[in-house]
Amino acid sequence: MQDRLFPEAEAPPVAPLPAPAPSAVAAPRARLRQVRPAPWPAELAELAARLPERLHLGTSSWSFPGWDGLVWEGEYTESMLARRGLATYARHPLMRAVSLDRAFYQPLTVAQYAGYAEQVPPDFRFVVKAPSVVADALVRREDGQGMRANTGFLDPGLAWSAFVEPALQGLGARAGALVFQLSPLAPAMLARMPHWIDRLLSMLAALPPLAQLRAQAPDLVIAVEVRNAEWLTPAFAEALRAGGATYCLGGHAKLPPIAEQLPVLRALWPGPMVCRWNLNRLHGAYGYEDAKALYLPFDKLVDPDLETREALARVARATTAAGHHAYLTIGNKAEGSAPLSVEAMARLLAQP
Repeated sequence: MQDRLFPEAEAPPVAPLPAPAPSAVAAPRARLRQVRPAPWPAELAELAARLPERLHLGTSSWSFPGWDGLVWEGEYTESMLARRGLATYARHPLMRAVSLDRAFYQPLTVAQYAGYAEQVPPDFRFVVKAPSVVADALVRREDGQGMRANTGFLDPGLAWSAFVEPALQGLGARAGALVFQLSPLAPAMLARMPHWIDRLLSMLAALPPLAQLRAQAPDLVIAVEVRNAEWLTPAFAEALRAGGATYCLGGHAKLPPIAEQLPVLRALWPGPMVCRWNLNRLHGAYGYEDAKALYLPFDKLVDPDLETREALARVARATTAAGHHAYLTIGNKAEGSAPLSVEAMARLLAQP
């Protein structure tokens, strides 16, 4: 089984919208109250029915106007979709998960998490990023430039109070994967990797046991994603195992290809799969803005990455076949359009 799995070689409820200006009154009132779903082909429901029950596919966030015709029907602003689009997104036959990326920038409250959970069906799961107050080694300016060391980095108390506890209380059984996505470490920090691995283990070990957390969220996974290849060592894998966590495969150009990250997951087998596929390697480690400029409005596949799809499909198949959950969320900058990437992955995974 291991050889096949790892071939050698990554709103809360909102107040009603204000009355439209006279120039906007031409739109029907129903258009202002809700986001209409796209007329999805019947074959998508048939495709969804052939997917493994424990597979949760989805995208990174959902507030993209360019998904008109793919997820919703009509022209909506990003703000409108951020507030009211989730319920429509969750009706899409293939969308059984979403990554709450906004949680990284500021801790969310129990009420905010609960507001999201109320908008999705019982079998929908959230992949949530830990807030930067605990997951980033640096305090940063708005442009991302580091200013000073973050004293809360990997702090066990913050990990619980600012992230795990409110997420579990708010999302309940709809909590899927809680991901500590650790931002890039400075060179001086990379020279002290044993220290940071110990700090990571101390944080994970201070959380309540996973079995206890699953009393609230039966499908819960605690995962760690990194942005430096220096983390990817046997000692890191052992710290994850000892701390009751798994490795989140990172589909990002700062890391080796997915196939080269699999030894970490192999060391944790058998267990769940978590992957956040965010950026096509074509654009390099700092290519987010280049990818965004090239792929907007995110309505078509521009750079299909068949190698990454195949690698992820192999792991997802083996993971779900072994009775574990697989959480895979995909961003627009992976191939050009996250909904179309999800559909492509679904077709690959539904093959006999």
